[in-house]
Amino acid sequence: MEDVIIYSLTIEDIQTVANEEIGRDLSSEEIEKILEPIAEKINWYDAIADSINEEDSINKEEEIE
Repeated sequence: MEDVIIYSLTIEDIQTVANEEIGRDLSSEEIEKILEPIAEKINWYDAIADSINEEDSINKEEEIE
């Protein structure tokens, strides 16, 4: 289970946003330039920690009832 991908972004996702934001597809070169900045902006640690803590809160609420 360690190799299961939980969430991924595709080039199609990038192109969808590009079309909504600037009205056109990005070129391969433009996509290449933004891949690293996208990865740097994704705060995966906080997303995981928040989800764990939310689930923990749910479990505590169930124990109280």
